[in-house]
Amino acid sequence: MDDRRGKAPEIHPSSIVSSRARIGTGVRIGPWCSVGPDVVIGDNVELVSHVVIDGHTTLGEGVVCYPFTTVGMAPQDLKYRGEPTSCIIGARTTIRENVTIHRGTATGTGITRVGADCLIMANSHVAHDCTLGRGVIIVNNVVMGGHVTIGDDARIMGAAALHQFVRIGHAALVGGVCGVEADVIPYGSVLGNRARLVGLHWIWLRRNGVQPEEVRRMRQAFRALYPKAAHATGAVFQDRLEHVRQSYADDARVVEILDFIAAPSHRGLVRVQSGDMIESDGA
Repeated sequence: MDDRRGKAPEIHPSSIVSSRARIGTGVRIGPWCSVGPDVVIGDNVELVSHVVIDGHTTLGEGVVCYPFTTVGMAPQDLKYRGEPTSCIIGARTTIRENVTIHRGTATGTGITRVGADCLIMANSHVAHDCTLGRGVIIVNNVVMGGHVTIGDDARIMGAAALHQFVRIGHAALVGGVCGVEADVIPYGSVLGNRARLVGLHWIWLRRNGVQPEEVRRMRQAFRALYPKAAHATGAVFQDRLEHVRQSYADDARVVEILDFIAAPSHRGLVRVQSGDMIESDGA
């Protein structure tokens, strides 16, 4: 990429790029691409080939779009009437083959937003008004309904399906072929045909330098919240929440989980797996 900085855009003659589109320096637009009039393409972006960028869409610096991706197309929402909603893709995000990312709706936030340094793998769909944080990885064939929110560093494994309005917390893990109908707490790990909370995302915590003592306290707090997969609703759960908040007030990650649980939700919390929790090694 360094050899492209400051250079004029390279646009293949077979591509159709509106004269009104704003194109940064060092951009490469390969064969058979289409770029609409309201598109803003940052420096050093690459559209490999057969890419369609439409609507009020912004691609941040260094974004790469692989063949047959579409970004900023009209949402699949029958209420949409062509309002000038938008789509924003953060810097250095990679969008692989056949991915579709739709712009927002006037009845939603009006913006579909993908954060910086994300990887969205082949055949995945990011629906209208979704918000993906920084460093999110979406594996092949993931689909999501509108208004989904995914926190920084979350991992969504292959062929998972996320219901509209679901929230996925910071650094959470959604297992492959998982149907997620409710919210997943930060650092939570869910598995199953209908997603069930099975523990915390210990692998992410270990790989990202969280100290063993902090991991131990997170495990203790988690077990206090969910003793032997107890219900995550009702007065008893509220008592457990208050107990954990008082006992772990100085643990930033535990407080982050508690604040996520307390925040407004359209879908409620994902259910806990019946029986004993599944917890990975090394935690």
